[in-house]
Amino acid sequence: MTTTPATLMVVDDDSEIRELLADYLGRHGYHVLTADGAESLYQQLVGQTPDLLIVDVMMPGDDGFTICRELRKTSDTPIIMLTASADDTDRILGLELGADDYIGKPFNPRELLARIKAVLRRIRPAATVASTQASRWVRFGDWRLDRMTRELVDQADIRTALSGADFQLLQVFLERPGTVITRDDLFTLSRGRDAPPLDRSIDVHVCRLRQRLGEDAQHSQLIRTVRGAGYVLTARVEPVS
Repeated sequence: MTTTPATLMVVDDDSEIRELLADYLGRHGYHVLTADGAESLYQQLVGQTPDLLIVDVMMPGDDGFTICRELRKTSDTPIIMLTASADDTDRILGLELGADDYIGKPFNPRELLARIKAVLRRIRPAATVASTQASRWVRFGDWRLDRMTRELVDQADIRTALSGADFQLLQVFLERPGTVITRDDLFTLSRGRDAPPLDRSIDVHVCRLRQRLGEDAQHSQLIRTVRGAGYVLTARVEPVS
């Protein structure tokens, strides 16, 4: 199953940083747009809406704080702010204005990439959640889920009741189809708390859910293991009226 790559917009008056980030993030599968300041950003936003903005704080004209303030009047597009200041006041102000995360310059591109992935994991499922929450039934692969009774229904209309833990874990996958989810994130999202160090109980839980879906770890088609990364639900998810 393929998913549309996220579109990122890098807003920075430093051309070297724009080019570096566009190249680096592009090599990691993102579609990257760039703007050298607020005016260019506003013009480009007329015709398109990026999935996430990376905005430098210190720029001539409208700075990053002003951009964040203006965008939050009409948009909830995620924003990660970049700053060369070590002052906590700037970080706090950015977050208060609606930024989703904050990273200081100079920064390791790998850290920025990790923060981008973390923000998108929180934000991108929103569209799927909005469409499925309005419907009692959700279809994925050969299965339907009755969200009211917490029952799986197969093609023969045979119902299988899920425990609360199985239901919560399945919900995490259904809200993020096609997205690789780490073990730690699966634990946190399904149980509402962080995983203990070196805890691998989520693997046992995924194995149990696979059994509910008539699969095993070696031949699972719905929930696949991504070695060294986590798990991914490969099926398309859609609400059923």
